[in-house]
Amino acid sequence: MRSHPIFARAWDLLMRVAPPHEKRNREELVAMASGTVLEIGAGTGVNFPRYRDARLVVAVEPEPTMARRAQRRSMAATVPVRVLRGDAEALPFEDGVFDTVIACNVLCSVPRPARAAAELRRVLRPRGTVRFYEHVRSLSPRAGRTQDLIQPLWSRLAAGCHPNRDPVAALRGAGFEVRYRRVSVGPASPVRPHVLGIGRPR
Repeated sequence: MRSHPIFARAWDLLMRVAPPHEKRNREELVAMASGTVLEIGAGTGVNFPRYRDARLVVAVEPEPTMARRAQRRSMAATVPVRVLRGDAEALPFEDGVFDTVIACNVLCSVPRPARAAAELRRVLRPRGTVRFYEHVRSLSPRAGRTQDLIQPLWSRLAAGCHPNRDPVAALRGAGFEVRYRRVSVGPASPVRPHVLGIGRPR
């Protein structure tokens, strides 16, 4: 993966000034994560303090600056956290080893979301769950066209983020039955709406 050190250094600041909706959505995302948990695209580890019931969190992050910051943050987590450099499209784990997988604003930036979703399905146990908090393409045709228009520049500035993707479709295509709802994320932004949901293997 291409390195994005400026974006990585700005991420913690962005999370500190995030609206209350963002923080509540992340709390709900990981609140029920239990057993052995995989978090893909863990960024700088801003979700680590929110884990309560996990036996172990394995956090995979490809961007080197973010991974270093996540490693430091893991030391203060209330549950054991292991940070690894890795790629969601080629996870270095055997089949069926995780009880819960967390995907938080990550399927927008992987080069091949369908491949990443298939990897999540592979490493998840048959009765496990994938919990996701992702932004999706707007239902408004006009807003969707705007997302298409700005995508090349947006992706360069925002570490590969695509504002016009459909991660729910990628999860369904990988064999998950998904339930989700749209959630508020505060002020207007090109990366909205967001969805918060759960997927289970079919």
